[in-house]
Amino acid sequence: MATQGFAAVLSVALLLAAFPAAVQSIGVCYGVIGNNLPAASDVVKLYKSKGIDSMRIYFPRSDILQALTGSNIALTMDVANENLAAFASDATAAAAWVKQNVQAYPGVSFRYIAVGNEVTGDDDTDNILPAMKNLNAALAAAGLGGVKVSTSVSQGVITDSYPPSNGVFKDDYMFDIVQYLASTGAPLLVNVYPYFAYVDDPKDISLNYATFQPGTTVTDDGSGLTYTSLFDAMVDSIYAALEDAGTPDVGVVVSETGWPSAGGFGASVSNAQTYNQKLINHVQGGTPKRPGVALETYVFAMFNENQKTGAETERHFGLFNPNKSPSYKIRFH
Repeated sequence: MATQGFAAVLSVALLLAAFPAAVQSIGVCYGVIGNNLPAASDVVKLYKSKGIDSMRIYFPRSDILQALTGSNIALTMDVANENLAAFASDATAAAAWVKQNVQAYPGVSFRYIAVGNEVTGDDDTDNILPAMKNLNAALAAAGLGGVKVSTSVSQGVITDSYPPSNGVFKDDYMFDIVQYLASTGAPLLVNVYPYFAYVDDPKDISLNYATFQPGTTVTDDGSGLTYTSLFDAMVDSIYAALEDAGTPDVGVVVSETGWPSAGGFGASVSNAQTYNQKLINHVQGGTPKRPGVALETYVFAMFNENQKTGAETERHFGLFNPNKSPSYKIRFH
């Protein structure tokens, strides 16, 4: 997938507005797996020029944190997957990380700390929750308790996601994580990719349904809700899983989503522009299960990255080229 296991991928989120009880936002992911990308200071200027006022990074990087200082850009920062074991077993290691990467940048507006991205493997997933607890404690001790701690998971943590009302968490570790999130008030971060679902099953999933275009209506017999986009159905399966886990009040942040403009089946400028623009326009209104509840969403990605591995499409998710010219027209407001 577009971000699985890549500790060097960065994300940027644009906040459009806020409800009293929820953040309303759309995000743009800023990846750095390329040898021709702009300097961090220039990237921050690009975000500012486009009105993008939130950023997510997948690991601390001093040049980015320095560039963000005083920018008023709200930041979500990940703990790299390879650090989870150490932070789970050693509270002092977590505290040192907070001191070096959060306290050291008082001019940066931190919002969330995401403990790992799409972590897999029993041993590694078992480290997520204790690492979250140690980082939460370290933030509180540093007087930064307002920074919420969560983790970013793939849609793969949900099983039986069709119809959406059947959604449940596949593994036991997720129940413990969402119970903890319920106690702290932090949201669950989930990477949601209708593109990959469409590519895997183009016979049963229409392109229009995957790209927010008219022509397909799906009724969930379990809930009675009607769906006209795959994105909404995928997100509502997450809400259903949270309800099944007894944590209906835990919020959802779509930490990554996007559509490639070249490199494979269904990947074109037209499809990418349609999906991303309609996504930006759509998430302000919530989903059928949570109508009117703005959904904080991060689009992947800011730039086309020429050194990404995997399928050719991985190098064509960018809204912008490395020279900062747009890959296609997109409006953030």
